[in-house]
Amino acid sequence: MRENTGVVLWILVIAFGVIWVLQDAGTFDVVGNLGNRLGSVDGDIITVEEYQQAVQAQLDAYQRQSGGEVPPQIADRIRDQVFDQIVENRLREKEMKRLGIDVSDQELVDMVLGDDPHPLIKLYFGDGQGGVDRAALESFLANPDANASWIQLENILRAQRRQEKLDNLITATVRIPEAELRNEYLRRNRKVDTRFVALRYAALPDDSVQVTDRDLRNYYNEHREDFRRERSYTLLYVTLPKVPTAGDTAAVVNDLQSLREAFARTDNDSLFLARNGSERPFTDAYFRRDELDEALAEAVFDDPRPGELIGPIFSGDLVHLVKILDVRPAEETAVRARHILFRAPEGDAEARAEARRQAMDVRRELLRGADFAEMARQHSADGTRARGGDLGWFGPGRMVEPFEQAAFNARVGEIVGPVETQFGYHLIQVTERADKEVKLADLALRIRTSIATLNEIQETLGDVQYFAGESGDFRAEAERAGLEVRTVQVQADQQFIPGIGNSTTLRNFLERAEPGDVSDVIELDEQFVVVQLETVTPEGYRPFEEVRAQIEPRVKNQKKAAIQSRRLREALAAHGFDGLAAALPGAIEQTATGLSYQSVTVPGLGREPAFVGTALALNEGDVSDVIEGNNAAFVLQVTRVEEPPAPTAADLEQLRTTLLRQRQNLVRNQWITALREEADITDNRRFFFQ
Repeated sequence: MRENTGVVLWILVIAFGVIWVLQDAGTFDVVGNLGNRLGSVDGDIITVEEYQQAVQAQLDAYQRQSGGEVPPQIADRIRDQVFDQIVENRLREKEMKRLGIDVSDQELVDMVLGDDPHPLIKLYFGDGQGGVDRAALESFLANPDANASWIQLENILRAQRRQEKLDNLITATVRIPEAELRNEYLRRNRKVDTRFVALRYAALPDDSVQVTDRDLRNYYNEHREDFRRERSYTLLYVTLPKVPTAGDTAAVVNDLQSLREAFARTDNDSLFLARNGSERPFTDAYFRRDELDEALAEAVFDDPRPGELIGPIFSGDLVHLVKILDVRPAEETAVRARHILFRAPEGDAEARAEARRQAMDVRRELLRGADFAEMARQHSADGTRARGGDLGWFGPGRMVEPFEQAAFNARVGEIVGPVETQFGYHLIQVTERADKEVKLADLALRIRTSIATLNEIQETLGDVQYFAGESGDFRAEAERAGLEVRTVQVQADQQFIPGIGNSTTLRNFLERAEPGDVSDVIELDEQFVVVQLETVTPEGYRPFEEVRAQIEPRVKNQKKAAIQSRRLREALAAHGFDGLAAALPGAIEQTATGLSYQSVTVPGLGREPAFVGTALALNEGDVSDVIEGNNAAFVLQVTRVEEPPAPTAADLEQLRTTLLRQRQNLVRNQWITALREEADITDNRRFFFQ
């Protein structure tokens, strides 16, 4: 049966499988009752056709822009976005009707013929100078054959103006008062220098605090929401990548071979490349040795002759058939070189002298016949040592100037140096020099996974899915197919799944699956996957025993923070800020300069937003209270305040625009979120699309 699975499955499908499965699952009943209702918003139906047309429009737009097929996961994302947009449009339309928002005929006339026409009118009837060609516009309006186009344009203009009115109404209350604007400018551009004394929590050993079971349970009860969990799933899954086979590669090579004779004969290389789907379009440019992929360069520059056809050449996921159109002396020489670097920091005279001495010692060994590659592996202080110092090919402008001058002036095989650069001292040997450049026609075809290979991959996973469903032993069936079973935990609302990615199809499966159920083969952008739902954990709070290990370090940190804060307060009261560090063994005394609105971390303390916020709120000379931060308790003093220059009108206007846009977006998002929460929204897509 295993050997004839495909035949058996097709017989079952043709005979009774599909009907029996659908009837047993109640799918006919559900879809029959739903009719054409893909979803609804407060009873306003979203039809399947409406949704599919909108999705197809977005998929077509993506294809036009990318020039290729839409990957499955991108398609999933587009489908979700389209549904969300349709829902939002329904909610907006409902609100516009409730508020009586409409566009009068006179408004429409003004949008078309007024002093400041709508941007669409300027786009279609522009005069090339930012205005409108009135004659062309009036001719269009007077043409009876343009009625259908005019009605379509009118509907677009009305819809856009209604949306503008609604948007203006929603954001009408957003204002940025002048005083707030200036305060925000000062806050964003103010800088302060500080000095501080801190006691890190980690400086106290764990055995200096005692944590009881009561402490842990109190913390758990007080922070219960931290341990809330959504409904979650444990999944077992196997994947197979969409990797081309040797047969797929051979097919591309055969395609190139079949084009070889025609490619050699053609006089129009540009048209030939375009017609045959070359990934490398035609160009009149000439290429040096260092400007081509390594595999391509080795083949082309071995002995380049005009008219010669070279290939197939493999480079990455491309196979090339190259026609040499012309060869000429290079305008700029390229060289291949290797080096040995003796690193020394700039400004450190002693280190520089030592690096130069080492370089001279190695140079003498090289001149006595030592192998350059071996000496580079022993002595070079950079990443090229593993490959014997090889830097590959390079042309002018790629290296620092002293290195470049030495390399381009050297003879092949000559040991040059020590050459001093900002990195230290180099010994250089040029191994090859290229003094030619070529003009090419590069017929490059990408090695793609064929439909036959994709079908084979799907069949392999389809066997796992079928037999796992029959036997109930997902792991055994996956292992029998030679596949590694992976485990992942997923929350109900989680979009990205580690190892899998985004998949609406998978989320739909999880919504209706029971533990033990196995999914169909799901296609993703770069792989296929089959999933078994192992367990379902209901939403709620994680039990105390499960999170006990997480709570204990938090409680210890709290107790340490209390101890260090108390020590700081007592010392501050007794000795003042200036005597604080001396009175506290183990205290950190340090400065933090140039703190601003953009500052994220504090030197010596790490990420401490409370430190930055407190410092920016103080005046010069002010000392803060004791503050419990993320990593330490600290007291700070502001030693200098750098107030920003008085803002120009342009500065304030730019900031006003930024703040206004941020707040308007916030208001819009809050408004649409509130509408969604109040609305009765149904989504039946899972019954129509798998």
